Amino acid sequence: MFTYPKYIITILLYIGLNSTVQAQQTNKSVNDSTENKMNMDAVYDRPFLSAQKMPVAVGGYLEANVIYAGEEGINEGYSFQARRLTMFMSASISRRIKFMSEIEFEEGGKDINIEFAALDATILPIFNFRGGIIMNPIGAFNENHDGPKWEFVERPDVAVNMLPATWSNPGFGIFGKTYKRNWIFGYEAYLSNGFDDSIIDNEEDKTFLPASKQNAARFEESNNGEPLFTGKIAIKNRNLGEIGLSYMGGIFNTYEDDDMQLDDKRRLDVFAVDFNTTIRKTGTYLVGEAAWVNVDVPETYTQQFGNKQFGFFVDVVQPVWRRSFMGWDNATLNLALRVDHVDWNVGTFDQTGTNIGDELWAVTPSISFRPTSQTVFRINYRQQWKRDILNNPYERYAAIMFGFSTYY
Repeated sequence: MFTYPKYIITILLYIGLNSTVQAQQTNKSVNDSTENKMNMDAVYDRPFLSAQKMPVAVGGYLEANVIYAGEEGINEGYSFQARRLTMFMSASISRRIKFMSEIEFEEGGKDINIEFAALDATILPIFNFRGGIIMNPIGAFNENHDGPKWEFVERPDVAVNMLPATWSNPGFGIFGKTYKRNWIFGYEAYLSNGFDDSIIDNEEDKTFLPASKQNAARFEESNNGEPLFTGKIAIKNRNLGEIGLSYMGGIFNTYEDDDMQLDDKRRLDVFAVDFNTTIRKTGTYLVGEAAWVNVDVPETYTQQFGNKQFGFFVDVVQPVWRRSFMGWDNATLNLALRVDHVDWNVGTFDQTGTNIGDELWAVTPSISFRPTSQTVFRINYRQQWKRDILNNPYERYAAIMFGFSTYY
């Protein structure tokens, strides 16, 4: 059914419009509480500063850290990094019309990216329009990636090294939410520009979706005239947590030029599931995401270019100390653990039947201190094991990282 995204949109609209009356009957004070926030609300769930009579609000966050790393016993020494400076701008243009943007400066301004710049037109709680540079809602991290929200210096491998983290494109679509007692339902559905041939023609010499992020031309035109569809549905129970199911897919290759057939149409399909919950008795926060990638790789390519990929991450965050401290009313000390896994080439070799390698495992314990919810200081120790395509013994990598991330 994913070949025909219009049917998905029709189904979502049917569900949404039939539940709008119930949503409107829900108590407004309940709807406005933080318990109703979902991953899809991340673009709104940010601190902003505004002056009186000024139509525009601004904000952002900063990330910086120092890393001491080594691989296979070779010490790489210390590196100080200013990872990113991100700026938010928003404006309520008129009743029911809002503008939101996110501009990111990386590596001291070497890379400047517009990650989000969209106009939202509110029609009903369950039916709203969004257009501009949208952030494709595949998984949860792509939309909910702000550094101050996480206890770890590095971003999850599945989100950065298998999926293209902060993946955004020009596009249009619809989104909405509805409520019934303790349950919240949300959805997003967009058509946008998307991937190109670089996912199988890149410097990594493997199937690598993040390579398409380097193609700035996607902000001006599609490389093949075929839209990329991204859709997500999510369900949240205020007592149990949130789970989301998402899909992203379309034709990625340039299959014709001036009406001349160059290749068959080749599809890319990505499926993802994400979850988050808090165990109220202990305050333990659990969050994770898993993704499956299927790529129609030409038969002329070797098996070095995988047609199936899989990855996941899981974070466990445990508050161990929370009290007023040095003027901070709700300072918190957390212990956390992350497990990362990515397999860039799922399957076996045709000639030998042995397993194809090209995979990574990593474990990262963390200690983090939050003087407020908007600022985090974190110490991480990352142990990583990476195996090449021929399944040679794992190469080991270790790093100690100290850094901070703060909204401003």
